Amino acid sequence: MRSSTSISRRGFLTLAAVVGGAAVVHPTLAVAATGPILKPIPPEWFVPFGTNAEMRWDSVDPRTYLTAQERLFVRNHTSTPVIDAATYALKVFGDGLATARTEADALSFTLADLRSRCRASLTSVHECTGNGRRFFADQQGTPASGTAWSLGAVGTVRWEGVWLRDLLASVGLDPDALSIQATGLDDPYVTGGVDYGRVRRPFPVDKALDDAFLAWGADGAPLLPDHGYPLRLVLPGWVGIASIKWLGSLEVSTSQLTSPWNTKWYRMTGGAFPVDSPPLTVNPVRSALELAWDAAIPARPTRLTGRSWSGAAPIRRVEVSVDGGRSWRPAVLDRRGRDDQGWTQWSYQWARPRPGRQEVWARATDEAGRTQPLVAAYNDNGYFFDAVVRHPVRVA
Repeated sequence: MRSSTSISRRGFLTLAAVVGGAAVVHPTLAVAATGPILKPIPPEWFVPFGTNAEMRWDSVDPRTYLTAQERLFVRNHTSTPVIDAATYALKVFGDGLATARTEADALSFTLADLRSRCRASLTSVHECTGNGRRFFADQQGTPASGTAWSLGAVGTVRWEGVWLRDLLASVGLDPDALSIQATGLDDPYVTGGVDYGRVRRPFPVDKALDDAFLAWGADGAPLLPDHGYPLRLVLPGWVGIASIKWLGSLEVSTSQLTSPWNTKWYRMTGGAFPVDSPPLTVNPVRSALELAWDAAIPARPTRLTGRSWSGAAPIRRVEVSVDGGRSWRPAVLDRRGRDDQGWTQWSYQWARPRPGRQEVWARATDEAGRTQPLVAAYNDNGYFFDAVVRHPVRVA
């Protein structure tokens, strides 16, 4: 998508032919699940939702750009597994490899194997597909099923690991390789009496050759168990479900792979959407204020801060309205990341807050020309709430 270091499929296949590949012995995995969430989730930092936990925006320090793992939201389908890194290995197989392999004779890569490769870092926004879901009910009067996230199922993380394209270059791809299925090592997901198996989701080979990333750390430390230790996939700009945690295997195929996580879920269904709507990929444009809900604001000039982000392109501008959308004024874009995959920090000087209950609206436009609408398109599962959020405050 936006990676300046991506390579073409033709160039990749040439590189793969030169590099070649080798398999190593696959050790036995040691996996134990000990709880839905393992890290502390104090109420001043998080809003708990059972197996999930939402970051509180009023806990965010405007002086910091990155989201520390300790502060990052948690989205689990089951429970966080504890995996022994010493016995961990990533399996790679499928008919899309230069030499086709079944799962039984998959190539296997330990953490040491991966760490011996050219290391890299990636800063990107990581976000749950249902971020903002509560506003379908609270703001638009159209409730949707799922965790009632506000806007705190998001963060910007500096991941550390290797580019997936480099690993694929070492094993070689069939020229007709089309799709890669990433599967996690957490417990199978069971709901409504149906066992859907381990969380898994396919993505195109073209995305793998662009900016897909295998992360073993964040901000100089190993991943926390809740965030995918010892290894996770990161697909920058895409829906969070695509960035599979506790990555166990990658199946490379010459056909289009599917799973319940791109056929049954994480598609737009209901409302005005057709029954054959495609799986969700690139995240929309969103904005959030670093402010408590219904916060108290002094009746004097006040500086408000917030962040905006997009899955498709950098943020071009942010506008704020304090009169119900009748007028919009530009916010100051204070800080962007060193690359174009992180969020943008901004500020707005509210010159004359009027006493009483008010609303602050913020909307962003990205470099791809996408602007937040006033109304988000309804869908059954409450995905992609991208409308301008009407943030209430009390001015006194």
